[in-house]
Amino acid sequence: MKIREFIKKIQSQPEHIRKIILWSVVIVIGLGFFFLWLHSVKIRLKTFQKEKFFESIGVPKLKEEIKETPETNFPEIKIPEPSEEELKQLEEIMKKTEQEQQ
Repeated sequence: MKIREFIKKIQSQPEHIRKIILWSVVIVIGLGFFFLWLHSVKIRLKTFQKEKFFESIGVPKLKEEIKETPETNFPEIKIPEPSEEELKQLEEIMKKTEQEQQ
């Protein structure tokens, strides 16, 4: 019967007091669940076996396949230097365009 009396006492409080009590209880329960979750994550990380995980997703096999792939060598592309005549033509074209813009 003490619980019923406690609930009636809370129900008789003003609304803002009841909201404070509600949110306090929610925060306390939330923090409890958060710490339980952190504890379970800590345990999982301790028991986690990295080598088996890498084997299950196929990392060693992938490393072997990468070693077996042939190397690709791309040929070097040489861009020829412009001749003096081409440079003179470019300069003339640039002068003409500058004159047209003015």
